[in-house]
Amino acid sequence: MPDLIAEVAANAERLGRSLHPTTASNLADLVRLMNTYYSNLIEGHNTRPRDIERALEGARDEGQRDLQQEAVAHYRLQEHIDRQAATGTLPDPADPDYIRELHRQFYADASPEILTIRNGDRSFMMTPGEWRAGPDQDVEIGRHLPPSSRCVPAFMDYFNLRFAFEPAPGRVLQGVGPGKAKRVLAMATAHHRFNWIHPFPDGNGRVSRLMSHAMAHKAGIGAHGLWSISRGLARGLEPGLDGRSEYKRHMAWADEVRQGERDGRGHLSLKGLELFTTWFLKVCLDQLAYMSSLFELDVLAKRLDRYVALSPTLPKESSRLLQEALIRGEFDRGEAERITQLPERSARRVLKQLTDEGLLASEKPKGPVSLRFPSDTLETLFPRLYM
Repeated sequence: MPDLIAEVAANAERLGRSLHPTTASNLADLVRLMNTYYSNLIEGHNTRPRDIERALEGARDEGQRDLQQEAVAHYRLQEHIDRQAATGTLPDPADPDYIRELHRQFYADASPEILTIRNGDRSFMMTPGEWRAGPDQDVEIGRHLPPSSRCVPAFMDYFNLRFAFEPAPGRVLQGVGPGKAKRVLAMATAHHRFNWIHPFPDGNGRVSRLMSHAMAHKAGIGAHGLWSISRGLARGLEPGLDGRSEYKRHMAWADEVRQGERDGRGHLSLKGLELFTTWFLKVCLDQLAYMSSLFELDVLAKRLDRYVALSPTLPKESSRLLQEALIRGEFDRGEAERITQLPERSARRVLKQLTDEGLLASEKPKGPVSLRFPSDTLETLFPRLYM
C-alpha cells in the first residue's frame, strides 16, 4: 500500500502542471460538473450534464426540479471547498461541525419532499445539519445496520479523534498528523468509516464524497480541483456493469465484523477495510491518470483544433484564438485582429462566434476572454468523460 499511496501523490503533483492557472481554474469548473453528475448517478439519479448546466443558470424543469436542486447544491459546495483550499481557509474535513455544515448547506434549499424520510411505515422530516436522533431515526441500509441514533454523537466524536488532520484546540491529536502519506490513507479509510456510522438520516453518501474531496485537498493531492473521486466510485475499475457495482460491494466487505483473532483488534474486519482502502486508492490513481491524459497541454491543443475542424460553423481562424487562450489563460478582445491576422471586423466576428458558442467567455462584459468548456463540446474535447 505505501507504493500505491506514493503513486497517487506523484500523479496528483503532475496533474495540470503545464496549464495556465486561468485555464486550470476553468477546467476545474468542468470537473465540478462531472463530479456532480457522477455523485447523482451513484444515488441512482441520471441527471444529464446539460440539465445540470441549465440548473446552474437558474432553470428548473418540471419533474426534475428536486434532482436539479440537488445537483446545484453539490456543484456549489464543491466550488466552495475548492475556493477554501485555494485560499488556505479549508477547515479540517473530519471536524463534526464542518461535516454538519456540509449537510446543512447541501439541503438548505431542499423541498419538503426531499427532506421527508420514509422508514418502513414511518416518516419524519429531516433537519439539515442534524445527526440522527431518537429510535424513529434508526435505519437499516441493505444488510448494514448502522449504530443506533443515540450513539451517533459519540461515534462522530471518535471519528474526529481518529481522522482529524490537525488537533482541535484543547484536544490531543490521536489519528493522522501532518504527513502526506498518512493523510492520503486516512482519506480512504475515513470514507468507509463515515458511511458505516451513517450519522444523518439521509445524504450520507453525498456528504462523504464531498468530505473526501476536501480531504484530498488537505492531504495535498487535490491538484487545484482538476480531479475528484466520484467518477471513479461510480465507474469502478472493471469495465461495464461489473465496475459500477464495485463501490457498494467493497463498502459491504468493509462493513463485515471481525473474522477471527487475526482480523484486527476492533469490532469490524481489518481485512475488509484493507480491501476497501486498496481499491479506493487504485480508483484515485486511475482517475488521476485519466484526467492527466485529458488535461495535457499538447493533447488539449490538438483537440481544440479538431473541434474547430469538425464544426460546421466555426472558421479555421477560431483555432488561433482558442490556442491563445489555452496558452496565455486569457487575452483582451482587442487582440483578436492580431491573433487571427484577419481584418478587424472579421476578427470581431470570429470572436463573437466563439463567445456565442460558449468556448470563450469573460468574467465582466467586454473583459478579457478565457477558455470555457460547455457540455456540447465535451464529446470531442474530453472523450469518455461521461461514459
